[in-house]
Amino acid sequence: MKKTLFLVFLLTTGFANARTERVIIQGDHGALVADLQTPDVMPKKCPIVMFCHGFTGNRNGGLERGIAQELEAKGIASIRFDFNGHGESEGDFVQMTVPNEIEDARHVYNWLKADGRFGKIGIAGHSQGGVVTSMLAGQLGKKAFKGGVVLLAPAGVIRDDAIRGTLAGQPVGQGDPLDPPEYVEVWGGHHLGRDYIKSAFWLPIYETAAGYKGPACIIHGTADRTVPYTYGLRFHQLWKKSEWHLLDRYDHGLGPHPEEAVKLAVSFFMKQLK
Repeated sequence: MKKTLFLVFLLTTGFANARTERVIIQGDHGALVADLQTPDVMPKKCPIVMFCHGFTGNRNGGLERGIAQELEAKGIASIRFDFNGHGESEGDFVQMTVPNEIEDARHVYNWLKADGRFGKIGIAGHSQGGVVTSMLAGQLGKKAFKGGVVLLAPAGVIRDDAIRGTLAGQPVGQGDPLDPPEYVEVWGGHHLGRDYIKSAFWLPIYETAAGYKGPACIIHGTADRTVPYTYGLRFHQLWKKSEWHLLDRYDHGLGPHPEEAVKLAVSFFMKQLK
């Protein structure tokens, strides 16, 4: 019932008290479509959070929208965007890789810095978006994300899966990730490309994330069968200034009560951005 009420709340209240601007940002593989949401009364150098959605997702995911809505009510702006090959953004899904998603996120960060209206920047990512978030934070360092980092069920399993010869639950050709096919078909009819498979095999997730030394919040569920919670725990062990929230019997989408994850993320960002 709580999950149903949460979703109804999102649908009925929406973003009525916010100003949402559709913006186009040049990414690594074409134009990225983004929603920039700002409070009605926006302070000078308004704090802002950028969101990185998960594999095959888009900027309108419930977790991202829920956190953005709660932040807007507290005077914090947000930007949600579709990665290349996802949602309304340009690019072909078969050409998508984690490294080029990192570059997409870097373009969004640079756009925010160049815009001039925003102060402290925070970043949040779910699943594969959590990997992108962690690696971008590691590359740019804590001064870039003074508003902190939130990882929601971060998919640190990607490299291990690739080494085992599976990705997104599908075998890679004959199980040889060093000689993958042109593409592997995954759920929803998506074609996961050869470059994704090859880059995932060598992806330095935790090695790159180690470059971030700032505050972080990692949220994971014990019932996550897509990405076991131990991959989120490893980020907590890596980042000494991080909070760790393990939600009992919560799945990869942080259900059955996603509002709990929203509450934890918002509470963390409020401490860092105010």
